[in-house]
Amino acid sequence: MSGPYLLAELQVPDEDAMHQLGARIASELRAGDLVILVGPLGAGKTTFTRGVGQALGVVGNVSSPTFVIARTHHMENREELFVHADAYRLGSVAELDDLDIDFANSIVLVEWGKGMLDGVASNWLEIEIERDHSGESEVRQVRVSGFGERWKSVSF
Repeated sequence: MSGPYLLAELQVPDEDAMHQLGARIASELRAGDLVILVGPLGAGKTTFTRGVGQALGVVGNVSSPTFVIARTHHMENREELFVHADAYRLGSVAELDDLDIDFANSIVLVEWGKGMLDGVASNWLEIEIERDHSGESEVRQVRVSGFGERWKSVSF
């Protein structure tokens, strides 16, 4: 594994900007890409994912997969799939593997996936979202890091 490569550090002022950040990052995604979303409840992980999904032309509603663990979506005019997974209730990499996600032919976003993907991919993006825990501000601090050669020369 090489990296992490710091690709961006951003202040995201509101929900709409988080959605737009997802759309901007989507422009770089292709089959085989894995994105790990890290952040506390209410940080904006699903809002970010909706932005990615909309930009990719996902068919159907992108919503939190907390209870179903993973949702697979088709995309307009594309062969690959878009998979949105939530590893919060999973206990191990083996449980994630049991979902039988076709990582090679899909764009996969995993919420709560940090530390759950050992051996799954040699290249991935990690999006860390921090929010103001006092509740006084909607501003999010976002750090985008790339792991592996795929992300070595990308910037957002």
